[in-house]
Amino acid sequence: MRSLFALALALAVSLMPSLPALSASASGSHGWSRADLVLRAGPGVAYDITGEIAGEQAIKILRCQKLWCNVDGPGGRGWTGKAAIDFGKDPHWPILDPDNNWPDLAGGEMCFYEGTHYTGRAFCADSGDVFQDLATWGWDNTISSVRVITPTSAAICRDRFFQSYCERIATSQPVLHQYLRDNLSSIRLY
Repeated sequence: MRSLFALALALAVSLMPSLPALSASASGSHGWSRADLVLRAGPGVAYDITGEIAGEQAIKILRCQKLWCNVDGPGGRGWTGKAAIDFGKDPHWPILDPDNNWPDLAGGEMCFYEGTHYTGRAFCADSGDVFQDLATWGWDNTISSVRVITPTSAAICRDRFFQSYCERIATSQPVLHQYLRDNLSSIRLY
């Protein structure tokens, strides 16, 4: 029995290098490296290089500035150019789907709920309302469902100021997609 355990342990250890490297950060937005990422100690080319992440790898995006993002992934943690990362479901997902014709209806209204299936604390917003940073309203990373009251559409995004992964919705969402549920930080109603 002991030799069987030893054999299983040896097999597991031998397979470890072939497993995909995962980021060490538990928090952050899911994203992808669109190309090879050069990691730096700070947000700019003047900072020392600290590592590299290969292209088309799953990464965590910890925070962003205008042109730079702090990321964590297989290859290390550091700052890299924002243009070389994607915030979507796969390495080729656009921030907003340009092929859809979404309704921009004046007089529309949506309500946003803490719980799934329209439960818990809620707030409603009208066409034209913009929430660039839900933290200033006490709603950052708390929304789980959205109900359309009067037809309209909205861009709902993971990071403040619409900087990262966004979806445009026009129908009620009793349970938001896993990339957005409890992760919304900005909203624009059209």
